[in-house]
Amino acid sequence: MKILSFGAGMQSTALALMSCENSLSLKKGQPMPHPDVPIYDLVIFCDLGMEPSWVMDQVMFTQDACEQVKISFKILDSPLHEDFMRNFGERRTVSIPWWTLRGDGHKAKMPRNCTIDYKIEVIAKYVRWEVLGYRKGQRLRPEDRKAHEMHMGFSYEEQKRCKESTNPMFVNHYPLVEMKLVRADNYAYIRDVWGLETRASACTFCPFHRNYFFRYLRENLPEEYAQLVMVDELLRDKTPKPPMDSDLFISRSRKRIKDLTPADCDDAECFVYREQKIWNGF
Repeated sequence: MKILSFGAGMQSTALALMSCENSLSLKKGQPMPHPDVPIYDLVIFCDLGMEPSWVMDQVMFTQDACEQVKISFKILDSPLHEDFMRNFGERRTVSIPWWTLRGDGHKAKMPRNCTIDYKIEVIAKYVRWEVLGYRKGQRLRPEDRKAHEMHMGFSYEEQKRCKESTNPMFVNHYPLVEMKLVRADNYAYIRDVWGLETRASACTFCPFHRNYFFRYLRENLPEEYAQLVMVDELLRDKTPKPPMDSDLFISRSRKRIKDLTPADCDDAECFVYREQKIWNGF
């Protein structure tokens, strides 16, 4: 099988829609316009429970496009936000790459395991148990070893993130890297061909966001901003298990979200599209 791990950002959205466009062309007896992108057997989105509202808009748009050309699209519940809010300070939780600050001024960053635990492993289990029909305790069949392709939407500037899969079922593929398409190229393709404006996809409390993102939420999405502040205050008020000698922060400035200044938030990541500056969503 050829499976797309769909994060609903502009890169994986581009891959899904390119696959839809390929399917439409084949049905018309025309060559595929994107030969490096397969017609996917399955597109899977893991709903982490707390992402900006535009992410679900991009999910719904892509799901509709896939269903029109008979590409299977599956949404899996993967409650990262719910689990974290319930468990932080009470028991060990998944490692999110929080920015850290020790009392002596030492700065560091936590390791990142959230993507593995709440996306990659969730997709692998779904494919193994629900798609391939394995039973509990059943060993992997020889015909399934490294037999299935897992496609991911890393763009060309992210090629350092490309790694081989550790899962015995999958071989990872990165078509956008092979095509040398950067984030701005994906945005332009989706907007020009499909008429959809897209932004990056990540949890609202993802530490990789620029401070501008937090300001955008405060000014435009107050309910989502309030949820973000609740996560930040949980990091402030509770001690992780096991205990650490550092304070944890969502903001790379190592300040509480409510304490960010206008100067802190003047850091939006943008690219140029048709002579316009476009914020990428981070």
